[in-house]
Amino acid sequence: MKKVSFRRFLICVLLIGSAIFNVAAWMSRSFSDYYTDNIFPVITSLYGRFTSLFRVSVGERLLILLPVLLILFVISLFIKKDFAGIYRRVLALVLSVVVAVMSLNCFVLYHCTPLRVSDTEKEEYYLDDLATLRDYIVTKCNELSELMPRDADGNVIYEGDMNETARAAMAGIEGEYKRLGGYYVRPKALTFSGFMSQQYMQGYYFPFSMEANYNDEMYIMNKPFTMCHELAHTHGYIYEDEANFLGFLSCIKSDDPVFVYSGYLGVLNYVNNDFYKAVDKEVYKSHVAISDKVRYDDQFLTDEAWERVEKRAIFNTKTVRKAADTFIDTNLKVNGVSAGKVSYTHVVSLLLDYYRQNPYN
Repeated sequence: MKKVSFRRFLICVLLIGSAIFNVAAWMSRSFSDYYTDNIFPVITSLYGRFTSLFRVSVGERLLILLPVLLILFVISLFIKKDFAGIYRRVLALVLSVVVAVMSLNCFVLYHCTPLRVSDTEKEEYYLDDLATLRDYIVTKCNELSELMPRDADGNVIYEGDMNETARAAMAGIEGEYKRLGGYYVRPKALTFSGFMSQQYMQGYYFPFSMEANYNDEMYIMNKPFTMCHELAHTHGYIYEDEANFLGFLSCIKSDDPVFVYSGYLGVLNYVNNDFYKAVDKEVYKSHVAISDKVRYDDQFLTDEAWERVEKRAIFNTKTVRKAADTFIDTNLKVNGVSAGKVSYTHVVSLLLDYYRQNPYN
């Protein structure tokens, strides 16, 4: 009888174990909840502490290696020498580890009990509630925009340690929602933020490195909200609407005025767009107007930043954005989020629920 190598045994264990784990997650919400509430935090604490030792994004470096590994794999198919066989065996082991890590740090999280109703159910709320919420957020943004420290060009400036403030902001609401307690990784700027800008993405959660990453090219007022959003992912809140909501809540409850402003700005477009679609133009114009400063601060990238991005771009921005949108939408739907990328906007319902229970002040 031929002896099975440890490598093959390990690959089988990882793949079969991952398959069983994912089937259990799909079939049992209580299983997913128990794992995410009790076991996932241990992984965040241990693995997250390790990757946080590196100042650069480990996940980004691993992604850079991916095309290299694929090219080498294709080459190995045409080579019959020993090292080619060794490479294919090593690659098989690496891929099985990736499948296991993604299952533990990402896939299972999509099957937990959401903060609100399933995204397959129709969102229901009164127009008056939406109007009140919209005017409240616009008013807060207008007021806070006048309090921001700015440079000669009108750009908001920040002199503190934004990364540490983001961690403190998330820790500040840990008693309000389970899973938010414990260790928080340090948010990291991506080296290739230009390419990320072409995708119109503000941040990424890398499950295989347990990191909260953000786009360093985007305008400063996007950063606090994005950091907190990505940190919510590292604590098991994988749904985008939930991460948006928790990012908002942590920011507005922060003692830092720039974070408070960023929190309101982070949800402004979702709420304002929903209201704009629900009423005619005359009704919309009769409500609180968004100030010029808020409109400026609500930009994704400044004109100067876009010039840098386009100057260094290897691929066409429209092509990159379309590919990124397709990938994100498909990934969400594969993981059971039927609304795909539209699920980001469901934060409006979470906000309405929150303010029904917590009166405006």
